[in-house]
Amino acid sequence: MQENFYKFYFINYWRSIDKKILFCFFILFFLGLFFSFSSTSSLAGERLNKDYYFFFVKHLVFAFLAISIMLIISLIKTEIFIKHVLPFFLISFILLLMVPIIGVEVNGAKRWLNFYFFNLQPIEILKPFFVLMTVKILTYDKFKNTQIKYFLSFMLLSSILVLLIDQPDLGQSILLIFSWIATVFISGVNLIYIIIFFSIFLLCFSSLLFFLPEKFGYIIDRLISFFDPNQGDKFQSSSALEAIKLGGLTGQGMGEGILKDRVPEAHTDYVIAVISEEYGSIVSVMIIFIFLYITFRIIKNCFNQDNQFLKISLTGLATLLIFQTFIHAGVNSNLLPTTGMTLPFLSYGGSSLIGSAVLAGLVLNYTKNKTYLYD
Repeated sequence: MQENFYKFYFINYWRSIDKKILFCFFILFFLGLFFSFSSTSSLAGERLNKDYYFFFVKHLVFAFLAISIMLIISLIKTEIFIKHVLPFFLISFILLLMVPIIGVEVNGAKRWLNFYFFNLQPIEILKPFFVLMTVKILTYDKFKNTQIKYFLSFMLLSSILVLLIDQPDLGQSILLIFSWIATVFISGVNLIYIIIFFSIFLLCFSSLLFFLPEKFGYIIDRLISFFDPNQGDKFQSSSALEAIKLGGLTGQGMGEGILKDRVPEAHTDYVIAVISEEYGSIVSVMIIFIFLYITFRIIKNCFNQDNQFLKISLTGLATLLIFQTFIHAGVNSNLLPTTGMTLPFLSYGGSSLIGSAVLAGLVLNYTKNKTYLYD
């Protein structure tokens, strides 16, 4: 009897899941593994005197864990994630709160928690649940005909930004701000409120730069070097752009790129440039196209949703995914100032992979065809 129940459950799951989105996520995970091997072998073997497969094996373990998380989240009943958004958000927010207290500092930034086996960056886990919590506030029945919901969602955003700015983490702050704006805009807010909130943020941000230059002066330096390359150090971004140019359409060949040896953390922050250099811009364009196709499928699904929470949540998650992708690509191609943003699913790093898996699992869960689920 129990065997028949599980069989029936998985058959219904397979019928209800958006197989095209699922297939795209699997492609991205596989490409991440492949490019991780290509971009980290020389780093591990020649520069760090470790086994050539050291980083690849770690990436493989995290990819397996991430895929498992994605599938588990997609299997759980949608109602559970709708009703229990707050606990999931609070857990990830508490982890972020712990960073200033017991966090690990790497390269001058305290963004990670040490869990012995690996360092976790809580913001990666928090991002998708922040979107869901924002939507929960915006669709809460008691706030339906009031404007306080926008203020509360802005305060939620501000509380996270304070913690991120303290780390400091400019890239994730910008990503959350734009994701929040898109989510609130889709919910039907008056543009005047967005302008007011954005003005408040700019005022606070400018005040930080003015009153705490010793902590946030690096932001000004990056902006100056972006607008005037002669006034600052643009070695990383210039090297990434040069690597893309050298790769051309077809690339230099696997293992023939030099960016991964010249720029620190190229396998995380500049992975799309590494891919372009070795495999050509045409491969990078295909990867961007996969992200765009996933976003298209998500938005298309929104038109079939009657539940307002699911509709706005899917829009917010899609925005989070595509904005992070474009910020990463923009930094790599020198169209945006350096932010240290990873590319979802493809960049090396356990936190990034797990965060991507949570987002992917939620997308798969919310895009399930409810007709088959309740047959």
